[in-house]
Amino acid sequence: MPILNVKISAKKSAELTQSIAAILLDHTTRILKKKPELTSIAISYVPPEDWIVGGRSLSEQGKSSIYFDIKITDETNTKSEKAQYIREVFSAFDKLLGNLHEESYIHVEDVRAAAYGYGGRTQEYRFHHD
Repeated sequence: MPILNVKISAKKSAELTQSIAAILLDHTTRILKKKPELTSIAISYVPPEDWIVGGRSLSEQGKSSIYFDIKITDETNTKSEKAQYIREVFSAFDKLLGNLHEESYIHVEDVRAAAYGYGGRTQEYRFHHD
């Protein structure tokens, strides 16, 4: 039941949106073992001239970048799984976008089960009742 909020420095296109979603769904399912039918992905596009790193726009630097956070229930993944996820997703985006800026961020956020949920029920509730 993770939610991924993605910002990407690129021109919006349906093809790119589908590629991003496919990468994230694959890695989130395969590495973090999350159910694809419960995974939500929201993608926002930022023009490279509006994304500043080190005081210069990405368009000036000839670079691309990403930032996304993924919220997962605390204690459902190990440190090594999260590290593998960050490493492999970064690599996949580098291949997709080309020239990915080192200052591209991926944040795996562990959220307490009692403070996180969907469908009006917390993960804590689901753990005890489903």
